[in-house]
Amino acid sequence: MNPIGLYLHVPFCRSKCPYCDFYSKRSTEAEMDAYCETLCWNIEESYIALRTDSERKADTLYIGGGTPSVLGEERLKSLIMAAKRSFLTEDAEITVECNPHKLPSDFFRVLRAVGVNRISLGLQSAVESERRVLGRLSSRTEVESVVRAAQSAGIQNISLDVMLGIPNQTAQSLAETLGFCLSLGVPHISAYILKLEENTVFYKRRAQYAFPDDDRTADLYLQMCGTLESGGLRQYEISNFAKTGFQSRHNLKYWHCEEYLGLGPAAHSYINDKRFYFPRDFEGFLKGEPPIPDGTGGDFTEYAMLALRLREGLRETAVQARFGHEIPQKMRQKAAAFAAYGLLENDRAGIRLTRQGFLLSNSVLAEIL
Repeated sequence: MNPIGLYLHVPFCRSKCPYCDFYSKRSTEAEMDAYCETLCWNIEESYIALRTDSERKADTLYIGGGTPSVLGEERLKSLIMAAKRSFLTEDAEITVECNPHKLPSDFFRVLRAVGVNRISLGLQSAVESERRVLGRLSSRTEVESVVRAAQSAGIQNISLDVMLGIPNQTAQSLAETLGFCLSLGVPHISAYILKLEENTVFYKRRAQYAFPDDDRTADLYLQMCGTLESGGLRQYEISNFAKTGFQSRHNLKYWHCEEYLGLGPAAHSYINDKRFYFPRDFEGFLKGEPPIPDGTGGDFTEYAMLALRLREGLRETAVQARFGHEIPQKMRQKAAAFAAYGLLENDRAGIRLTRQGFLLSNSVLAEIL
């Protein structure tokens, strides 16, 4: 049986960013202790429940949030050790999301010693005025210091998050942010177009901010793609760029429609063709309330939708291997119309969205699927 991915959700933040709709809350030391104890128990119990004739192992661990780094290095160490005792293979990719604000001096040395080999840092922008609007607590200088500290600790696989379409963003300010990222020598960038979610401050006060319009945001996206590829980071997914060998193995499991187990409030799972999730309920998770069934998963439509987020697209050989049939001709015929407008490529190898197609991916996928 193929190894799964393991995701642990940390629902704590020091403050809520105005664009964020992920499940998180402020916490006390006692709450963090109780949560980590519960999460460790869940890791062990989940491993026992999934064990069949052959043990289920995980070759990726992703600790996300929220802000996992607020737990501190010792609590994170306890979670990682619990995962190692149960699930993790020796060569597992172990990622921890971090906020670069006020990290202890030995933070990365402790994480590296326990096996962490990948860090995801929330930069969003390197322009101080944009960072203030985004609610980022650290300065650009602090971000650089944190990246250097991780590199000095032996963690070279570092990803920076960047946001597009944020208030007052221009081609010049984006160029400054991307130049900063490239100057640090990090091998991975995740660059997301801002989406205004209803429960966020940005959405509620959207009239107060000068957001770029859709055409301007599209220009910023294409600028970003060109700049990062010129800097040696190849686009491998709509919003993700990496040097060779540094693609996120964990996130590729999602896009390849492979199995993963998510633990913690708001965490989702896909195991044995079934999908389920834990409610956004911190107290309920501590009490041991079970996850909620969310139907089946892994059919052709879902697989194709996820595959078309990738630069490699929907490959004919992969479809044949997984489903025993070729890409449906009806889908091919619909794709041909979009190929004529340069939004995708439709050939013997499969179907792939172009960069212009990525910008309209929701509409294109809805039509051809």
